[in-house]
Amino acid sequence: MSSVNNLRMDLGRPASGRRRLKDLLHQKDNRVCSDCNAPDPKWASANIGVFICLKCCGVHRSLGTHISKVLSVTLDDWSDDEVDAMIEVGGNASANSIYEAYIPEGYTKPGPDASHEQRAKFIRSKYELQEFLKPSLRIVSGKSNLSSSSNSFMDSFKSTNSERMEGMVEFIGMLKVKVIKGTDLAVRDIKSSDPYVVLNLGTQTVQTSVMRSNLNPVWNEEHMLSVPEHYGQLKLKVFDHDTFSADDIMGEADIDLQSLITSAMAFGDAGMFGDMQIGKWLKSDDNALIEDSAVKIIDGKVKQMMTLKLQNVECGEIELELEWISLDH
Repeated sequence: MSSVNNLRMDLGRPASGRRRLKDLLHQKDNRVCSDCNAPDPKWASANIGVFICLKCCGVHRSLGTHISKVLSVTLDDWSDDEVDAMIEVGGNASANSIYEAYIPEGYTKPGPDASHEQRAKFIRSKYELQEFLKPSLRIVSGKSNLSSSSNSFMDSFKSTNSERMEGMVEFIGMLKVKVIKGTDLAVRDIKSSDPYVVLNLGTQTVQTSVMRSNLNPVWNEEHMLSVPEHYGQLKLKVFDHDTFSADDIMGEADIDLQSLITSAMAFGDAGMFGDMQIGKWLKSDDNALIEDSAVKIIDGKVKQMMTLKLQNVECGEIELELEWISLDH
């Protein structure tokens, strides 16, 4: 218990959430992925309470947030409740003592080099089907018999018969989208608007914060999306937040990811190259680009800056930065 208290306090003062999470990550059992033992995990399932690697992270995302809510340890903002839940579980060893308590004899847990199929089968069995839990802790008809002081274990099992699990999807990488700013956005209230941006890729949706009474908002917010093998366009929509009525749309744009992803995959490890341009998405009458958008290797990372003219609206531009993150990153 003293180790948990040390995570909560620093010289008698409450430690920051980021510091507490980092301290937990540095504990010995959390230095490898909970599901495949890959070293140096940088992701976590906040409601289950485990640290995981990027490859396992993709499988967790495909389970749906009602089973596993995936967050980046370094890139995402964590609430105090989410950090508290992780600490309450105690880390990978504590969680695995529950979720892997009854692995059948002869069953092999996947390793760091396991295929996507092996990884997906194990993770689905472990968390969604709960095949390795003690029978008395498994869910029956959406209700948990789990008796534990940890709310995070309870949260990980909250699902109803009416909820449909997402199918297992193979991911080929991660996309970091930085929503930088909007310019000359449309007025939807009396003199201004309260804009926010929604991004959608497949079944995944992320949203920026709402900027009050601002037609030229600066967000500088980063959001992560998993990229499925059969990816389509990244859909962007801007809305005006309304308190007492439905939010008004302030324009939209479709983003073609092919130039970014094909260029990045063709070059492989971008860290082996100096700064250079490796691809380009060309402006045309069929897309929302204001000017050609180059794909570049910058400091060992594959990035693409772009400015989009919002469609189906009288005015407005959105500036974005995309970054491709390989599964081998």
